[in-house]
Amino acid sequence: MARLLWPAIGAAAIAFAACGDSGSPAPTPGPSPATAARLLVVTHTTGFRHDSIPAAEEALRQTGIQSGLFTTEFCRTAEDVRTRLTPAGLTGVDAVFFANTTGDLGIPDLQAFLDWVASGKGFLGSHSASDTYHEAPSYLAMLGGEFVTHGAIVEAEVRVSEPANSTVAHLAPTFRLSDEWYRFQLAGPGRTVLLKFDRNPPDGLGTAGEAVDLPLAWQKAHGSGRVFYTALGHRQETWNDARFRKHLLEAIRWAIGR
Repeated sequence: MARLLWPAIGAAAIAFAACGDSGSPAPTPGPSPATAARLLVVTHTTGFRHDSIPAAEEALRQTGIQSGLFTTEFCRTAEDVRTRLTPAGLTGVDAVFFANTTGDLGIPDLQAFLDWVASGKGFLGSHSASDTYHEAPSYLAMLGGEFVTHGAIVEAEVRVSEPANSTVAHLAPTFRLSDEWYRFQLAGPGRTVLLKFDRNPPDGLGTAGEAVDLPLAWQKAHGSGRVFYTALGHRQETWNDARFRKHLLEAIRWAIGR
């Protein structure tokens, strides 16, 4: 992770099914491929690597199985990125989820990938998806913002900006969570902010309790595509929180147009 860094909390020792992994457990029965959407979860990193990534993968896999909404595939390595994040490799995929990615991932043709999203596909990003491709303004504009810094991991009260929106309705009007809270340089137009701080959290950046307007999650269009980003997700405990999983489930439902 760039700029200010604090240690990640915990590491998940979770078994999961992996494309191409040897010794993987037998797959758990899930939604029917005939009716379920296909979600490609990207967890490759070239910068800071969060210890919560295994928990993120397992949370998304379980959410797909339990909801019946989508099947989950994984893109974990540089070779996976080179083969999967191409027009051919994305054939039949409905949405891509950058789960705590960092750095330049090595997508062979980044503009072709962004055009794929703009063609009517879904893109979702959690936490350090905004700490990804700092040198690619086109990616940051698609995402809607760029990570700048963060303070200490603290519990804070988050305000729901759009209480009628299905991705955050269950969290309204406010909720409390302990996580690592990002500050952003916003990029590109057209964000609908879903979650925000209206008071500065006590994480050592600025004056705690001071009135602010700091976005934490948003939706936006990219061409005909649908883009969702949430800054939550640094900690393993966040991925295991039922409120956060509901936040992601409804975001995926929205991103794939269902």
